[in-house]
Amino acid sequence: MSSREVVVLSVGGVRFVTRASTLQRFPESRLARMVSDDDREFKLVNGEFFVDRDGALFSYIMDFLRTLQVSLPTDFSDYQRLQREAEFYGLYSLANLLSQEHLLKPRLEILEVRFSLQEMQAFFRIFGSCSTTIEALAEQITVFTGQQSGQGWNSPFPSQKPLVPLPLERPSHHDMCFLCGTEYSAGDQFMTRYVSIKPDKRKLINGTNVLGLLLDTLLKDGFRLISTRTVASEEKAECYTFERMKRAAGLAIMVNQTPGSSGVAQARRSQVQKGK
Repeated sequence: MSSREVVVLSVGGVRFVTRASTLQRFPESRLARMVSDDDREFKLVNGEFFVDRDGALFSYIMDFLRTLQVSLPTDFSDYQRLQREAEFYGLYSLANLLSQEHLLKPRLEILEVRFSLQEMQAFFRIFGSCSTTIEALAEQITVFTGQQSGQGWNSPFPSQKPLVPLPLERPSHHDMCFLCGTEYSAGDQFMTRYVSIKPDKRKLINGTNVLGLLLDTLLKDGFRLISTRTVASEEKAECYTFERMKRAAGLAIMVNQTPGSSGVAQARRSQVQKGK
């Protein structure tokens, strides 16, 4: 059988179709020997290789052979069973990666939004256990400032003067601060701050509206609200706590593709995030 031919496998009753070259990615594996008819345990029945193993877990085996990465669902828990399957097929590189279960398991991510409404201004501070999430959220949020005359807190129209974007305050990699609303400056002049949160294009001045849009953005991004509490009643400060399961970065391998190589692989961390 040439490496260009299509191979059909029936694993535990689940049918897989792939190239022979995919199964031969690791020359010393049993799957490579199966393609070369060197493993008698895999029998050819009606043009398909019959394998009496778990078909559902074999889908992860195939994904690994195609991508050289281990990327598992956030609710996956059968690490030991999948490791045994990898050992059965002689894919010891995969089995070694699966033994590093702590690197593959998704992690619980916590995020807190603190909101304080004082007269005509609203203050926001966002804390997150994952700095990359805070960084991504900071790129979505823009604060614009400008001056207006004779307009109050509830004005639905922004100042006619050009608005200037302001950088968010970043006390650390894990939190950020911003505020919106109207602040009296001099005479009948007011300094106003508007908040825009992508992909929404509106510029909002009312703190309650900004809070609603921010919470909705977090919910759409996979977070779930787990608690609300009043931090300081005299300051009208509220705290909203969210959590989500964040999938770990995929573990990938580098394979020596030189002729006659044994297919020994070295693990490395993939830079691509496999989802949230």
